[in-house]
Amino acid sequence: MTGRTRNIATLSIIIVGALALGGCSLFSGTPKDTYELTGIEPVKGPYSKRRQIVVTDPSAVKSLDGANIVVRTSPSSIQYLGQSQWNDNLPAIVQQKLIEAFEDSGRLGGVGKPGDGLAVDYLVAPTIRSFEIITSGADTAVIEISVRIINDRNGVVKAQRTFQSTAPVSGVDNEDFVVALDRANGEIMNDIVTWALKII
Repeated sequence: MTGRTRNIATLSIIIVGALALGGCSLFSGTPKDTYELTGIEPVKGPYSKRRQIVVTDPSAVKSLDGANIVVRTSPSSIQYLGQSQWNDNLPAIVQQKLIEAFEDSGRLGGVGKPGDGLAVDYLVAPTIRSFEIITSGADTAVIEISVRIINDRNGVVKAQRTFQSTAPVSGVDNEDFVVALDRANGEIMNDIVTWALKII
């Protein structure tokens, strides 16, 4: 995975054990550290130079439909990583990273988002099911994204698959949690694009 510029401010919060993540309300006046996901190495796959695709706006539950970084402390309880945020709403980031990964593959005739004016052959429609750090047991980044490939000309779902990736957290700082999420995201982006290129 190639590194891209990461806007990481100096971290002042240390996360210990099961995490003390109540800091958001206690430090509401302090600017949050802002993070972005990096890209991936270009994916290789079949050429479909006559095909053009649109990556639709990903759907997500409310807790994932924003810039907060989610930490799941139990199966029924979530918190947000203290004094930290993504550089945009998470669905917009996932959409943009998928578009970049398809573009960088060089395998398609065109890639865009809704409203870009492409003569679309297929829609790639992602749903973000999970994008979080799980702290029950060893701290682990877990991402799960379901993807449908839809024929834009007749609305038929050509293929559908759910992808999951994980990465261990190797530290207790905020940046360590983000690095693990970034690693898991790189893996799942690669898997999605590799699979989609075979279908399209």
